[in-house]
Amino acid sequence: MVAHGAEQRVRLPALRAGWLTQTFVHWPFRPEAVQALLPEELVVDTYDGAAWVGLTPFVMADVRLPGVPAALPGLPTFAETNLRTYVRYRDGRDGLWFLSIEVAFLPMLAARAIGAPYNPGTLSVSTDGDTVSYSGTRGNGDASYRLIVRRGDPIEPTERDVWLTSRWRAYTRRLGTLWETPVEHEPWPLAHATLDLLEETLTTAAGLEEAPLGEPVVHFSKGVRQVRLGLSTPRIPWRVRQPS
Repeated sequence: MVAHGAEQRVRLPALRAGWLTQTFVHWPFRPEAVQALLPEELVVDTYDGAAWVGLTPFVMADVRLPGVPAALPGLPTFAETNLRTYVRYRDGRDGLWFLSIEVAFLPMLAARAIGAPYNPGTLSVSTDGDTVSYSGTRGNGDASYRLIVRRGDPIEPTERDVWLTSRWRAYTRRLGTLWETPVEHEPWPLAHATLDLLEETLTTAAGLEEAPLGEPVVHFSKGVRQVRLGLSTPRIPWRVRQPS
C-alpha cells in the first residue's frame, strides 16, 4: 500500500517550497513498456495490472533554503512539469522515477548532478475562473505540451487516487549510482478535473512510443505549501553473498 501522508519526517531539508496549482494526468501502459525505460535497480510498480505514467504540471512557489521564511519578498516562483512513473527499489521501497522534468528556472538544473532529468524551457501556467491552462516548450525544441483543464469539486480520495498521487521519495541515477531523495508535505487536497485540451510530445521524447491502454485519469489540486525536500543519498548496491 502507498501512504496518503508522508512516510518519514524530513528533519534536515535541503530545500523548501510550495507545489501549487497542480494537475495530474495519468495513463495506464503495459508494464514491460515502462520497465524498459528504468535502470536495473528499479522495478516498475503497477496498479490493476498496469504501469502508470503521469504528466504533472504545477507552480513551484517560494523556493528557499532551510531557515528562510516563506514570507520573504522576491523568493523564486516558477512553472515546472514532470513526466513520471512509479517504481520500487529492490528492498520494496516505492518512489518516483522521472522520465523528464521541464523547468523555467535555470538554477534547478543543478540537480542534474544526481541525475534528475531537468530540461530548461519556456513554461506558463494561467487560470481563468475554473479553467487552468498549462503550456511548455523544451529549450532545444524537441518536446512540448499544451494542457487545459476545468477543475471541479473536491473529492475524498480512493485507494487508486492515493496510489497515483502520493509518493514520498524520488530515485535518480548518475554515473552508475542510484540516488534517493525524500520528500515531506501534507496530503494532497484533490479535486475532480476535466480535460478540455491535451497535446503533448513528452511521452514519445522519453522513449514511450506505444499507445496507452486506456483513457487518462485526471485530478486537480490547489497544492501543498509546506514541502520539504531532503538531502539526496546514494543507495549502496546490494550484493549477493557467496557461500564460504
